[in-house]
Amino acid sequence: MINQVLSDADQKMAKSVEATREELAAIRAGRANPSMFSKLTAEYYGTPTPLQQLASFTSQDARTILIAPFDMSVIGAIERAIRDSDLGVNPANDGKVLRCVFPELTEERRKEYIKIAKGKGEDGRVSVRNVRRTAKQSLEKLEKDGEVGKDDVTGAEKKLDATTKKHTDAIDEMLKNKEAELLEV
Repeated sequence: MINQVLSDADQKMAKSVEATREELAAIRAGRANPSMFSKLTAEYYGTPTPLQQLASFTSQDARTILIAPFDMSVIGAIERAIRDSDLGVNPANDGKVLRCVFPELTEERRKEYIKIAKGKGEDGRVSVRNVRRTAKQSLEKLEKDGEVGKDDVTGAEKKLDATTKKHTDAIDEMLKNKEAELLEV
């Protein structure tokens, strides 16, 4: 019973860390990369559809991404989705492809991105701590119901704390790497 609670908590914490990794990857550093568009959706036949399913993305150079829609009827919706996003880029439409040229990052913009990254890192840590709280409540309920002893629960809580620390440290490390990447000129 205890092992199941700990295993579930570990899996959920790992998913939180992975979600945080994806969030941090979407923040632009020096180079423009296609993963920056992973969270964007465009209207396609009345349904919000991820851009990755509507077009191919290629990195032309360090600051330019070419977006080639599979269906030309959706090019306007993709252009609108990119323009309305928080990427800070205005796509150029030549009828066949969209060209997104990202401006050079200023020091002020880099600091803004670091604040955003720290916020996403904190969200990830909060998510991990919420999983810990839920698992701890489950352990306490098992003890209260008389299914396991107090010593077992105390040992399990120590394992849970170690697991929580491992995952929050992983988030902190990702955040530190992202900050270093953002500050690199």
